[in-house]
Amino acid sequence: HGAAELEETGTEALPRRTPAPAWLPSAKGEEGDFCLRSSDCAAGLCCARHFWSKICKPVLREGQVCTRHRRKGAHGLEIFQRCHCAEGLACRPQRERGPADASRLHTCQRH
Repeated sequence: HGAAELEETGTEALPRRTPAPAWLPSAKGEEGDFCLRSSDCAAGLCCARHFWSKICKPVLREGQVCTRHRRKGAHGLEIFQRCHCAEGLACRPQRERGPADASRLHTCQRH
């Protein structure tokens, strides 16, 4: 009796996120939906790795922490990828008072 109740409510109670069907090209993924590429996601979102899958995440706005890659291809090694900075913004070292290398934190800043 108890096991049957768990089966009925266990996975069915959780929302299922699935990619848009191929026959519905106008449907774009919302934040948290699975994706293969950024074009699968709605405006203002990009497709980025989250654990071992990829989901639609928001494009970064001014002042948000971003990831700057020193080596080409390093982006693919991250488990939690961030999106790129929005148009008109660049990922630059955060300006702080103190020693030049006190912080390795980068934020999205105006060009």
